[in-house]
Amino acid sequence: MAILWRHSALAHRHAEIGGALEDWNGMGTAWFYDDTPERAKADYEAIRTKAGLMDVSGLKKCHVIGPDAAYVIDRVTTRNVEKIAPGRSTYASILNSDGKFIDDCIIYHLAVNSWLVVHGTGTGMEQLTSVAAAKNCSVLFDDDLHDMSLQGPVSVDLLAEEIPAIRDLAYFGIMQTRLYGRDVMISRTGYTGERGYEIFCRGKDAVHLWDSILAAGKDRGVRPVQFSTLDMLRIESYLLFYPGDNSETFPFENDLCGDTIWELGLEFTVSPGKTGFIGAENHYALEGKERFKIYGVQLSDSMAQMDMGARIMHNGNDVGVITYGLSSDLNDYSVAIVRLAPEAAKAGTKLTIVQLDGSELAATAEEMPFYDKDKTIRTAKG
Repeated sequence: MAILWRHSALAHRHAEIGGALEDWNGMGTAWFYDDTPERAKADYEAIRTKAGLMDVSGLKKCHVIGPDAAYVIDRVTTRNVEKIAPGRSTYASILNSDGKFIDDCIIYHLAVNSWLVVHGTGTGMEQLTSVAAAKNCSVLFDDDLHDMSLQGPVSVDLLAEEIPAIRDLAYFGIMQTRLYGRDVMISRTGYTGERGYEIFCRGKDAVHLWDSILAAGKDRGVRPVQFSTLDMLRIESYLLFYPGDNSETFPFENDLCGDTIWELGLEFTVSPGKTGFIGAENHYALEGKERFKIYGVQLSDSMAQMDMGARIMHNGNDVGVITYGLSSDLNDYSVAIVRLAPEAAKAGTKLTIVQLDGSELAATAEEMPFYDKDKTIRTAKG
């Protein structure tokens, strides 16, 4: 049984909706309000067509402050932090000394010598704390800082009623402001592939903001969305989940767990020419030695949902595994993220999916993302 050592101020709101809180990252999280296909479909379609509000406070929020803060983040992550201006953020990877992926994060540059690093279930906080030792820098884990994610095409119109300048906030931009009379930081980020915003606030303000957003958005179709909806949204948007898409969940037969970002398709998170971050030398040495590739597959003539763990066959050979699948009536396809042998990870490759019950489905390998391929939706302005 998991030990829940973190608490969301919104826990009772989730319980009122029907959410049974389950562990995610040490926090009781509303994975499901109603564990039915109907609820899952409605929440998914709400974010794609209107907007949904979810509590993502289970993310770990680490303030990194002091004269050496930029050095610490630069050493721990794959990004050149000198390129991140105050008021901006960026997505980054965190590696171990072997050059293997152990976490991802968003780096927020709040002000001079003041940064916020938000990460998931990996060991990002431990890396930051270790590197900060004996430096003129403090790493403060902040669980009072709550994070609500408002995602979907209606989100900008709803927020603009209170904050007109939100329309000018660029993708991965940050705004320090007030919303419904409370201090907030709003970032143009999310984990859905949709236009959306993350709203950071004090724990004591979380319920007021949650209630106010849902009340203001009720007539627009804005609804509370269960945490598990993220899996459906991220699949078609090529957003990976640690450890769900990694070897910790799908281990190698004769090798230790640990994936390179060449294998995960995250090499873009390394700033051009950057050296000196943890694992850098081994990361560069591993280029071209991929054992698999994260890739996409789409069913050829079926809307069945591919099973997590289903095997993938090509010319009679086992070439990979389904990590997560999605069947979307809205977008009229059944797609999945897969771990695929490099020789099969080419668009148009004919594949056979062997479901857990032994049934077979015809599919093709496809580049991701499936949804918003040119990313014009998530980066839209105005």
